[in-house]
Amino acid sequence: MSLLDQAEFASPEFLRAHQAAAWAVQSAHVAGHSAFYRDLWQGRVPPADLRDLAELPLSDKAQLRIAQAEHPPFGSYMAASRRDAVRLHRTSGTTGQAMNLALSARDCAVTEAVGGRCQSAAGLTPEDTVVHCLNYQMWMGGLTDHMTLQATGALVVPFGVGSSELLVRTIQEVGITAISCTPSYPTVLERVIAERFPGLRPRDLGLRLGLFGGEAGLDDPAFRARLREVWGMEPRNANYGVSDVFSNFAAQCEADTRLHFMAADVLWPELIVPETGASLPLAAGQTGELVLTHLLRDCQPLVRFRSGDIISVDETAPCSCGRTGFRFRVVGRADDMVVVRGLNLFPTMVAAVINEFGLLSGDYRITLDSLPPYDTLPLAVELARGQIAPEGLAEAVAGAIKARLGATARVKVVPHGTFPLTEGKTKRVVRANP
Repeated sequence: MSLLDQAEFASPEFLRAHQAAAWAVQSAHVAGHSAFYRDLWQGRVPPADLRDLAELPLSDKAQLRIAQAEHPPFGSYMAASRRDAVRLHRTSGTTGQAMNLALSARDCAVTEAVGGRCQSAAGLTPEDTVVHCLNYQMWMGGLTDHMTLQATGALVVPFGVGSSELLVRTIQEVGITAISCTPSYPTVLERVIAERFPGLRPRDLGLRLGLFGGEAGLDDPAFRARLREVWGMEPRNANYGVSDVFSNFAAQCEADTRLHFMAADVLWPELIVPETGASLPLAAGQTGELVLTHLLRDCQPLVRFRSGDIISVDETAPCSCGRTGFRFRVVGRADDMVVVRGLNLFPTMVAAVINEFGLLSGDYRITLDSLPPYDTLPLAVELARGQIAPEGLAEAVAGAIKARLGATARVKVVPHGTFPLTEGKTKRVVRANP
């Protein structure tokens, strides 16, 4: 089996035939070559119909970590020979032990093509020059995302992380029109511009497009509006993925800010209740944990893999752009959820409230220095550059959180620059006792 050309525009009926044929090949590959799944399935045969996939048990990151520790370097879920692997990446280790990821030449090609669909949908064109500012040091988001940008035909500048002053000069000298980075990185650049380039405004750099991924935040209209105002560029949620599965398989289009699922020809999605694992219908209005199954993967195929991401499905009908994948929002990660007096809170929900306050930079930390249960939400919020906290600001933020989210917050306002600058993923929930 191979990629389906223009799969993001294919009708559900056309996709179903392709998916069924792909799964027939892929399920045989997994059953025949993955010791991990043979052990997990305990003699059960993969169902022929993908709609019956819930007959099989779920798999998760904790199981993969054990499998790699016991069978280094790639784990017992490696379903191809060492000779078939042509690239090794590592996960960022944001939520635990870093994992080795093996890709065959075909795995690389499929990954890059699917990610290219996402970057193109978000507006990147062959006329653009895009600078890529994610970590190239083994992490999937570096080289692999570089290749997804290149798949659009754009001219890609492989900058990586660090040397922000050099980056500003490079944007000026090369005529860069787009930037690929995390949503929090423009704030880092703003500080560098203010300190090192007197008289220069971010919007003077001439960027027209921001291609963001790796962190939450872009669902907040206030955050997008600020990026447009300060930078003069259009912010696009262009890069949603799960490193163990695909580095990028969902992005927004120019007509809709919600993520479009772009990989229906090579990836089968499910929704489950995170607490119980029970299946949920993948339908508009439904919220649950995203579960993913490879329909085309040589080296480390995954079946019913728990992503850990809680998503809300908004639309299943085709978008006005013509793409047919369901549209969704990422509510948060299951391991970032904080329960306060029975209320399930995610950092994205807290950020939406904080961004309503113009006196604040938008940066914050939720520091949990004890084990649950929690009666209050311990929250530190940072002032915007040049601002002094007026009396009652902390109480106002706490009141807004209570009104919007229903939770009692213990708010501390800290000076601008308190939180460390980061060019990678920013960890908003800090657990002192993980």
